[in-house]
Amino acid sequence: MAEDFVVTPWEVQGEVDYNKLIKQFGTKPLTESIIKRIEKHTGELHYMLRRKIFFSHRDLDVLLNDYEKGKKFALYTGRGPSGNTHLGHIIPWIFTKWLQDKFDVPLYFQITDDEKFLCKPNLTLKQTHEMGYDNALELIALGFDHKKTFIIVDTDYSKTLYNNAIKVAKKVTASNARAVFGFTNETNIGMYLWPAMQAVPCFLPSILTGEKIRTLIPAAIDQDPYWRIARDVAPKLGYPKTAAIHNVFLPSLTGPRGKMSTSTNMESTIFTTDDEKTVRKKVMKYAFSGGKDTVEEHRKHGGNPDIDSSYQWLRFFEEDDKKLKKIYEDYKSGGLLSGELKQILVDKLNNFLAKHQKNKEKARDKLDKFLLKD
Repeated sequence: MAEDFVVTPWEVQGEVDYNKLIKQFGTKPLTESIIKRIEKHTGELHYMLRRKIFFSHRDLDVLLNDYEKGKKFALYTGRGPSGNTHLGHIIPWIFTKWLQDKFDVPLYFQITDDEKFLCKPNLTLKQTHEMGYDNALELIALGFDHKKTFIIVDTDYSKTLYNNAIKVAKKVTASNARAVFGFTNETNIGMYLWPAMQAVPCFLPSILTGEKIRTLIPAAIDQDPYWRIARDVAPKLGYPKTAAIHNVFLPSLTGPRGKMSTSTNMESTIFTTDDEKTVRKKVMKYAFSGGKDTVEEHRKHGGNPDIDSSYQWLRFFEEDDKKLKKIYEDYKSGGLLSGELKQILVDKLNNFLAKHQKNKEKARDKLDKFLLKD
C-alpha cells in the first residue's frame, strides 16, 4: 500500500508519520537511554532533544561508545544553495552549534553548489556558487568557532573532493544509486556521480588527519538517503561508518501537512532575510490557527495548540520550557487568543532575525577564516 506522505532529498509532501518513516528508512528511534547518555557528557539537554525535535538516529549509540573510550568524532552537515536560507534550514544548524560547544569537536560544513546546479534546470553554476557563499554567512552568523568550523564550497574544494569521490564512486553501482535515489534514464549523469561527492566529507576528518574519525551528521531526515551510500562504502574504504541524528521538519505555516518549503509555499516561507513587517504579514496571514471561529467560542472552549502552526513553531524557537508550557495551557483554556499567539511568534522570530541579520553582516569579514580550499 502506498504511503500517504512522500519524503525524499528533494520533496516532502503530506502529513509525515515519523514512526512509519523510521521503519521505511531503517533508522532507529532516539531513546531516552541515549538522550541520558548525551546529557551525562553535556551536563544539560538541548531543548530540541527534550522536545523530541530530534527523534531518530543511525549509530549514535556506537559513536557514544567510542567517545566514552576516548575516541574523537567530528560533525558534518551542510546546505544546498538554491536560494535564500529559510528558518527550516537552520534548525539542525542551531543544534549542531550546541553539539560543537558541548563536545568541543570540529564541524565540516558542505556547500553543495555543484549538486544544485545539476538538479535545478533554471540555475547556472555561477548562481549556485554565489548563493553558496551567501548561505555560508548564515551559518557563521549563528556563532560557530572558525578554529573548529571548516566550510567546503564544493567547486572550490573540488580537487580534494573529486580525488576521494572517485574512490567512493568505484564502489557504488548505478543500480544501487537508482534504488536509493530513484534515478531514471532521464536523470543527467552528473547526478549519478554526485552522491559520491556528498559522501566524501563523511570521511574527510579521517583523510585530513590520518586517524580513523567517525562523523556525526545532524540533519533533517529527508537527507538520510545520502548517508546510506556513504555508510555502505565506508568499510570498503577503511573508514568508520558515519553516524546521524535526524530532526523532524519545521512544519509549513499553512497547516500540519508537509514542511515549510520554497517549492510549495513560497509566499508563506519565512527567510532569514525577511524584515519585521514581512514576518508579521506572513504569520498573521498564513499561520494555520487551532482556535475557534469566534472570540466567544474560543474563550469558552479554548484552542488546539497541537494543530496550531504558531504554537508548533514556538516549539522550535522558544527555548524556555516554562514559557512554552504556559502558552500551551493558556491557549488550550481559551485565555490566549489566536491573534495573540501569532503575535508571540512574530515577536520571537523578529527578535531572533534582528540579531541574526546583524551577525550575518559581521560574518562577511570573517568568511575566509572558515573556508577550506585546495
